[in-house]
Amino acid sequence: MTTSSSERGVSLGMPELPAPAYPDDVRARLEADARELVARYPDSRSALLPLLHLVQSEEGHVTRTGMQFCADVLGLTTAEVTAVATFYTMYRRRPSGDYQVGVCTNTLCAVMGGDAIFESLQEYLGVGNGETTDDGKITLEHIECNAACDFAPVVMVNWEFFDNQTVQSAKRLVDDLRTGATVSPTRGAPLCTFKETARILAGFPDERDGAVEASGSAGPASLVGLRLSRGETPAARVVHPRDGGPHDEPQDRVASGPQDSVPSDATPHEPSPAEHLSSHDAPQDTSASDPAHPAGPIAEEGE
Repeated sequence: MTTSSSERGVSLGMPELPAPAYPDDVRARLEADARELVARYPDSRSALLPLLHLVQSEEGHVTRTGMQFCADVLGLTTAEVTAVATFYTMYRRRPSGDYQVGVCTNTLCAVMGGDAIFESLQEYLGVGNGETTDDGKITLEHIECNAACDFAPVVMVNWEFFDNQTVQSAKRLVDDLRTGATVSPTRGAPLCTFKETARILAGFPDERDGAVEASGSAGPASLVGLRLSRGETPAARVVHPRDGGPHDEPQDRVASGPQDSVPSDATPHEPSPAEHLSSHDAPQDTSASDPAHPAGPIAEEGE
């Protein structure tokens, strides 16, 4: 039995038409921005990555028109531009939402609840990996690593961190994004749309009031090892995941039994600006982020 070319997904029809051009006013504006970007590099083709972010900021994804524009500006072939645009996952190849919601499914986040979060959001939003909700608000994707393992499981929205998530907190997060409620990342700058993020990644200043100052630095959990390597000995920490947060315990206090492990007069720890929590933070006991998906093996080896 033979199969036709159409059944094999091969087109023998007319070649694809050239990409449509940008409207004159859009092209003029993009050309001015492109000249600024290209001028930063001794070799013009080095500007290809920021130029791809630039055209992505125009349409929300990298279109054939955008790739043709990059090729024209840099004197490259469309094949050369396409090879780069299809290599990096940060460049979207089809229309995407205002908010890119990425759930880390790499090892630590996965076992801490990331897999459960991703599966639940797919069902809750009615989309698959890389797909966008009907209202155009959210594109859901799994990410292999958000480089924030000490805050697992982590969700990112337009590359801003939402730490220590659970299924419930992640659902609340996407609900708020879809309804336009104010959403604050755990760390980093305030949220903006994906198009605005793409323009910033292209290398243009973030002109939002206070956004640069709000970017901050690594979270406290990320800096513990650095402090220890410097010989700094922090006060002992007693962590109350669900009833008030950590507080400092005097160094000279030695627990004589379970009843002495927590001071009776302990006061809740108020997070500093560097430790600020998002309104969408989950309780810190993230190893139980979904009781239906416990971490660890469910049977002894060999069973």
